[in-house]
Amino acid sequence: MTLDSDTCYRALKARDARFDGRFFVAVSSTRIYCRPVCTVKPPKRENCRFYPSAAAAEMDGYRPCLRCRPELAPGNASVDAISRLAQAAANLMEDRTLDEARLDSVATQLGITDRHLRRAFGAEFGVSPVQFAQTQRLLLAKRLLTDTAMPVTEVAFASGFGSVRRFNALFKLRYRLQPGQLRRHASASGAADVLEFELNYRPPYDWRALRAFLGARMVAGVESVDGNRYRRSARICAGGKEYRGWIEVAPSRKKPALQIAVSASLAKVLPPVLSRVKALMDLACHPTEVAQALGALAQRHPGLRVPGAFDGFEVAVRAILGQQVSVIAARTVAGRFAAAFGDPIETPFAALTVLFPTAATVADLPYGHIARLGMPASRARSLVALARAVADGELVLTPNADIDATLERLGALPGVGEWTAQYIAMRALAWPDAFPHTDLGVKKALGETDARRVLAAGEAWRPWRAYAVMHLWQSLTQSA
Repeated sequence: MTLDSDTCYRALKARDARFDGRFFVAVSSTRIYCRPVCTVKPPKRENCRFYPSAAAAEMDGYRPCLRCRPELAPGNASVDAISRLAQAAANLMEDRTLDEARLDSVATQLGITDRHLRRAFGAEFGVSPVQFAQTQRLLLAKRLLTDTAMPVTEVAFASGFGSVRRFNALFKLRYRLQPGQLRRHASASGAADVLEFELNYRPPYDWRALRAFLGARMVAGVESVDGNRYRRSARICAGGKEYRGWIEVAPSRKKPALQIAVSASLAKVLPPVLSRVKALMDLACHPTEVAQALGALAQRHPGLRVPGAFDGFEVAVRAILGQQVSVIAARTVAGRFAAAFGDPIETPFAALTVLFPTAATVADLPYGHIARLGMPASRARSLVALARAVADGELVLTPNADIDATLERLGALPGVGEWTAQYIAMRALAWPDAFPHTDLGVKKALGETDARRVLAAGEAWRPWRAYAVMHLWQSLTQSA
């Protein structure tokens, strides 16, 4: 990533939220690095150095600001091939994939060589993948020490460190503090069985529209919308173990951030939990860039996001169940599906009673058991084929997946057409240029009946066509 120092300094002086997370400023006189939105008095220009990532600043010996907290900066979404590749690798590190696999395995998952991964990563973030992963672990530990009452030992292991000794040594080396010193200054609060966090975004953010979209499509027993709060049950598999719990998301009243509550049962898998919440809520979006590309289409609903997926398989199942039926009908069948094949879970919320079934469970189901829920036998076969592909690892439905290869693999599944594949790409793969041009709602919003003309019209909105779809759906009285 190329940084222009003059532009960065102007953004810093203006505390421009559009640049939050896109660069970090390090101050030579204090040896501290900050976000561009930090509320401290802007340092002198000659004392500033600008970095593309927190890891790059830390590699040069700077420690994170305790006021603006660089670990809270929003992520970045990109359609540029090299940037997206590096971001995909960063996401894998954020959810701790790099802890469980060698770098060459991560490169293989992304369909490239480890040499190319190192080169792309260095160009985007200014550090090696291993250095970046190390900084991510430290920043997560800093967040847990500040925001929770978790014991230091649990913080160390939850952040991905193999030993408390190694954690303490690296924390002191990088931050010139003992973990316990930060804990004494922390304002951790809340119930012992709940962990609370903030996830920042770049404003504007149309929370009402996103909440309404998820609420209209929520799977009964798995998800719920209660007033201004979105909740869901959660299952995370890591290190050969399964962790079960729940999450709650609500907008902050005071700052551009979402308030996240996580059940303590998920404490050992916080990196993937928070990573999935960021994807679900599209927190890496650059709304001003999207608005500029969409023009008049985006003016009525500034900050409209593309809802992602907490679980890619779940969204893919929901997409297949939604073929040629209304949103309400698909939601009804999805609730039956979860109740029939999911696992029960106890939560503090009456509406959250079940975990969505895993791909491995669905892969072994007889077609007839699925069809009896109220769908054609062909659709049941499509669901089993999808589940087998995911369970076998042939199909990866995460934002890190290769777009072209995944679309091709989806298209080869029985009963998965262009609409279904593009919808899955839009949400499970977080592909900002996905465009289900055969969608009836999109056609209606454009006043078109010919899908080819819809496809042609969408060229004006590249590379943010998924956001154009959300605005088109929003323009209708009833969303698609």
